[in-house]
Amino acid sequence: MKVLFLFLDGIGLGTNDPQVNPFAKVEMPHLEGLLGGNKLVVETLSAASAKTLRNTGGFETERATLLALDAGLGVDGLPQSATGQAALLTGINISQEIGYHYGPKPNQEVSAYIRNGNLFSTLAKDGYKAALLNAYPPGYFTAIESGRRLYSVIPLAVTSAGIPLKTLEDLMDGHALSADFTAQGWRDRLQLPETPVMTPDQAGKRLATLMDDYDLAIFEYWLSDYAGHHQDMDAAESLLATFDQVLGGLLEAWDDKQGLILITSDHGNMEDLGTRRHTANPVPALLIGDPIFRQDFAADLTDIIGVTPSILKSLHQSI
Repeated sequence: MKVLFLFLDGIGLGTNDPQVNPFAKVEMPHLEGLLGGNKLVVETLSAASAKTLRNTGGFETERATLLALDAGLGVDGLPQSATGQAALLTGINISQEIGYHYGPKPNQEVSAYIRNGNLFSTLAKDGYKAALLNAYPPGYFTAIESGRRLYSVIPLAVTSAGIPLKTLEDLMDGHALSADFTAQGWRDRLQLPETPVMTPDQAGKRLATLMDDYDLAIFEYWLSDYAGHHQDMDAAESLLATFDQVLGGLLEAWDDKQGLILITSDHGNMEDLGTRRHTANPVPALLIGDPIFRQDFAADLTDIIGVTPSILKSLHQSI
């Protein structure tokens, strides 16, 4: 069994209010098709057509399971990126351990937990093959080496496990994807005119193809959090429309018997553009794949610290 983890930064379960929630406003036929025609809003969890799951407050359709995960983890204040992502990748309630939520980049306390062991290092030690599918441009590595830029949690977890980050060369060779899926931004903003550009549908199919080489792969989509902080409804609508096309290509190419697609987040943000701040909303965990895989994965999953244990359990059971 394989797990493809699509991490959407700053995505909570908001209300069905198109004035503030782009998920309530944008037509997303592929996502909504997975949800039995429902939108990714909190009201979906109580939809009459849904099958209630024991102790989860979620529901199932033929191909997907939707859960609501607690991102606050019993700690005062709004969830933040560093501690939220670290919880996702370690299975430890780091906000509770250090006494506060922290972000966006990890401080020394948070970094120590990640370097001490995380999902990537555990899988590498156990002989599994894992990767972060995002490609990083040359300027990123220069900034990291000079100290002008710090790793965020996910690349820190990857590199501390001895796994190299993917580069422009990987993107050119078809072994990675850009942060915007299509790589158009690498041409327009990074002035890299030779970068090959894909359609969103092609990007989704590439995600499925790349999983042939890995037991676990993560793709980090941070643009959603950026749009949330800027309260930019136009950008949010565009991002969601693109993501839905990517999802369509991925679903077409994905073999449900191969494993699971997991889509989840670290905290709420873009689902409520009435504020620039993060939200206290639960985050969605959308599981796509074989019903037995989904049932096993979701059995004990109620908050974001349950993600890494669920991934490890699923991969180890498939040996």
